Amino acid sequence: MSGHSKWAGIKHKKALVDAQRGKLFTKLIREITVAARDGGRDDKTNSRLRQAIAAAKDANMPAANIERATKKGTGELPGVHYEEVTYEGYASGGIALIVECLTDNKNRTAAEIRNIFSKKGGNLASVGSVTYMFKKKGLFIIDKKEIKEDNLFALAIEAGAEDIEKVTSYQSPVTSQGQNFEEGYRIITTVSNFEKVKKAIKNNNIKYSFADLSLIPNNRVKLAVDKTKPVLTLIENLENSDDVQNVYTNLEVEDE
Repeated sequence: MSGHSKWAGIKHKKALVDAQRGKLFTKLIREITVAARDGGRDDKTNSRLRQAIAAAKDANMPAANIERATKKGTGELPGVHYEEVTYEGYASGGIALIVECLTDNKNRTAAEIRNIFSKKGGNLASVGSVTYMFKKKGLFIIDKKEIKEDNLFALAIEAGAEDIEKVTSYQSPVTSQGQNFEEGYRIITTVSNFEKVKKAIKNNNIKYSFADLSLIPNNRVKLAVDKTKPVLTLIENLENSDDVQNVYTNLEVEDE
């Protein structure tokens, strides 16, 4: 029976991984479709599409899926029309949240997001009450196993990075793409220098756990580890919504 139980456990874990991968692919496909619809299929001139395709490739999405999503965006293939909508709110402890969605039914999405906030101890806020706390920046997360801090600092600053910090897995802005690391470095760049820093990282054969344009908080709110559970539960439930693309927060977990 032990062998059977082990195989059952393996299948369960594989099912979870496959489900997470499928959910990520869905979000990436929506982003590619909307980026191509709004800016055209040439990723040399369409920076949003370029970032979306890069994220899809980082997630090992098949090229055929990327091409199909692009064609749906440009109208070469039939597809669903998605609208962009953003919600702002607060979790317990005064933690700010920005929730970016792509949806084919704004009423459904609004009801679902409102329900999640209500059930998980959060509160929706009026438009503009949270967004001023964040700025669009380039964000990289790199596991500390990849490179020594001094070497990374020199490389990133030379390439045009604004800031580099040591972080744990809970100390970076939360997004639906996740952060697969325990301890590492957070590199922040201007939007204009994002590609330059990314190229420098790749040219030095450094793997990143996350690389994308993100909303970075101007100031972070620190909470003790034992106070973060309701906040992280709310974020997790939001990220599990099919219509949610990204969740950004100013949460910073205090070192134990």
